[in-house]
Amino acid sequence: MTHAVAGNRINPDFSRLILGIWRIADWKMTPVEVASLLEQALELGINTFDLADIYGDYQCEAMFGEALRAQTALKSRIRLISKCGIALQSAARPQHRVKHYNTTRQHIVASVEHSLRQIGAERLDLLLIHRPDPLMDADEIAEAFGQLRRCGLVGNFGVSNFLPHQFDLLQSRLDYPLVANQVEVSLLHSEAMFDGTLDQCQRLGTMPQAWSPLGGGRLAKESHYSRLGQVLARLGRELRASPEQLAIAWLLRHPAQIHPVLGTGKIERLRLLVEAQQLQLDRQYWYEMLEAARGREVP
Repeated sequence: MTHAVAGNRINPDFSRLILGIWRIADWKMTPVEVASLLEQALELGINTFDLADIYGDYQCEAMFGEALRAQTALKSRIRLISKCGIALQSAARPQHRVKHYNTTRQHIVASVEHSLRQIGAERLDLLLIHRPDPLMDADEIAEAFGQLRRCGLVGNFGVSNFLPHQFDLLQSRLDYPLVANQVEVSLLHSEAMFDGTLDQCQRLGTMPQAWSPLGGGRLAKESHYSRLGQVLARLGRELRASPEQLAIAWLLRHPAQIHPVLGTGKIERLRLLVEAQQLQLDRQYWYEMLEAARGREVP
């Protein structure tokens, strides 16, 4: 049975919920099992998958590619997001003497070409610069984006973890829009709602993507003795929802049209999170959850 996903007014090519693949090595699945998970995610209405060159100590994209080769029909049905710009110290990258950022034209282009080889794809639907780089040359990034666009290797471009002024700097060098900013947003980390990040997304029609939307799994373990735990337990009884479903519904209620990036490899848990799209949080429920999470009422 196919489950309909709520409409995406920002970019209909990308599903409202995104499946993050960064923990793929921890899932302990064979390529066939990963392919089955992707197939089931598609049946739930999730067609967008989030990767990065560094995930899994630079192995994530290759493992995802093995799954696509195990079920080749999947490739034409999915939307691929990947990120670059972080350089980790790793046995896989012995030339890196220290963790650093690299947003040079050469690195961005080489990273995308390598990602596509690892995945076995011809094109990324969305490329994100993974972190703001203090040495970022916006003109050089624009050159890299232009080259990748002309070659047909990337369809859309965006950023991750950028503050509004950093986003504006890069956008000022482009004659097409940055379509996404992937930032940490959750009940336990709501700063993006107050520092201008989500305001900017709403103003520009940019797609905000929320990494760690469940607080790295901490929300499911929130103590019943805490204020937030008590509120989630009571609302869960009233709305017949789990704390994680409430947390996803809370993000989806925001008018910037947040796209949560889900990190689970368990299809049963994924189904429950998809069902959170049907939860209707009224304004007072939403603020009650915010107050409990922040430990204070709004001014």
